[in-house]
Amino acid sequence: MKAIFYLAISLYMVACNQPKQETSEATPSPVSTHIETETKPDSTTTDAVSGATNVANATTFNGIFIVAPQQQATVSALMGGIVESTSLLVGKSVKKGDVIAVLDNPEFINLQQSYLDATAQLEFLEKEYQRQQNLVAQDAASEKQFQQSKADFLSVKSKSEALAAQLSLLGVDVNDLQTNGMITRMEIQAPLSGSITTTNVNIGKYLNPGDPICDIIDNSHLLIQLTAYEKDIRSLHVGNRLEFRVNGMGEENFEAEIISINQKVDNENRSIKVFARPLETRSDFCAGMYVNQKSRIINTFAE
Repeated sequence: MKAIFYLAISLYMVACNQPKQETSEATPSPVSTHIETETKPDSTTTDAVSGATNVANATTFNGIFIVAPQQQATVSALMGGIVESTSLLVGKSVKKGDVIAVLDNPEFINLQQSYLDATAQLEFLEKEYQRQQNLVAQDAASEKQFQQSKADFLSVKSKSEALAAQLSLLGVDVNDLQTNGMITRMEIQAPLSGSITTTNVNIGKYLNPGDPICDIIDNSHLLIQLTAYEKDIRSLHVGNRLEFRVNGMGEENFEAEIISINQKVDNENRSIKVFARPLETRSDFCAGMYVNQKSRIINTFAE
């Protein structure tokens, strides 16, 4: 009887415990839902591909120092000739008007002679024209002679003016030419002050008309050419000031002001050229130096 009693109690306890096991097996579902709810906000704040957050990045630039077209010059020979002497050396400083090369060319002398001959004839023909004009007014000369003297005078006058213009382009003062005589050699002068960057001459070399002699740049008026992108166009305005760093100058910061923005976007990389003028002139700034990616706008409104 005791064995049957204990068996009945055991079966009763097993039957009572069965619902509790089903309840415990159903509990993991709410835990799983809770984890998914907590992870969803992270996916909205971080880009799954790049890892970038939703916080907007500041506008940054890359670029180089350049020389404005007005501050650089390619010196060319307007008339050919053999280089008799030159003072050119890459890196050397020159001032506007300095003689940088001297050329020999017989045609240069012939041009001056033609001018002096034309001016000498011009004085005689002008007086003859005036004399014929007075004679015609008094009916003492024919109209044909007057017209011929007029044509001769005007022809030589135009020739003289053309020769004077050519000599002026070659750096010859025609007033000094009439006073002091002809110049035997043609002097090439620097058109602006700056530094020599390239040379293309040596003593004895023959230069054809138009051949480049040297390049000169003025580093005291450098600009910065920056590359911005399509997404940054709305934040760029002429007058904005930006902060930049230069490779090789450590962590030192400099400032510049935007003076021009290209109005055409590059079709390949969707970039746009921005030009800025440094607010500080430095002798160690050189054309071609790299302005690194630390460049950034420090104000967002045009002044």
